Amino acid sequence: MRRQMIMSGLVVGGVAVALGFPLAQENVAEIEQVKANLYVITGGGGNTAALVADDGVVLVDTKNPGWGSAILDKVRTVTDKPVTHIINTHTHGDHVGSNVDFSLPVEVVAHASTKSNMEKMEAFQSASGQRYLPSRTYDDRLTLLDGDDQIDLYYFGAGHTNGDTIVVFSGLGVAHTGDLFAWKGVPYIDVNNGGSGVQYPKTLLAAADAIPGVDMVIPGHSPVMTWDDFREFGEFNRDFLISVERGKAAGKTAAETAASLDLPARYANYAMSRGTLTSAEDNAAKIYAELDR
Repeated sequence: MRRQMIMSGLVVGGVAVALGFPLAQENVAEIEQVKANLYVITGGGGNTAALVADDGVVLVDTKNPGWGSAILDKVRTVTDKPVTHIINTHTHGDHVGSNVDFSLPVEVVAHASTKSNMEKMEAFQSASGQRYLPSRTYDDRLTLLDGDDQIDLYYFGAGHTNGDTIVVFSGLGVAHTGDLFAWKGVPYIDVNNGGSGVQYPKTLLAAADAIPGVDMVIPGHSPVMTWDDFREFGEFNRDFLISVERGKAAGKTAAETAASLDLPARYANYAMSRGTLTSAEDNAAKIYAELDR
């Protein structure tokens, strides 16, 4: 019976192949309890949150392609309830890549702009793939479930992309921020999907001011942090923007500005590059281009 339940939670592997997602072998995730019935599942891309609600499991983000089985294996260590909802915080493949691994019916939820961005992805072009696009969208705020299981979705503006959702598990005081807050350091600004270095700090600080009752944060790619860490990240991006604007006004190139950033000492532990993904110079150049428009 348990084997049947596990298999019923996954789509036949041929569907994932048909969508252009390679099947991963022996992907192993890890699970950690955050609070009460809320867990974080790590490995294979962005952090996945799993809320064990009364009627089923709500997942936030589904990692890279081929990680659905690994996610479900970990979910099954804490509950046999089916996955009923998937919330995608934004469009990137390491957060939406395994949507297709879960059995229908499942309600996929995201910001309206994220749905539009996902519709451009190759994996969601076919008729089969389109079934895993968001079937429910919102513009500013949306509430799912109720009582102790209530989940509030918030959008405050452009940042990492133009459709970043902050997912708040209201009864637990925990937020999942996706890659709007992925790590302590310069963020990746995806201008091709509407990201904005100019709006980024405004979006973060508006969220920090407006969302009540949160004390813990599941970032996109880091261990669990605090709401104070989230606010500090907003202040870091504000101060980064101010320094870049000053450098541009002084006639410096983006590279020169990035090399001479005047940031408070409290950000000493913030990374100024993230491998080949992004760097202070990359973000300065994007902000320069945005200011010139």
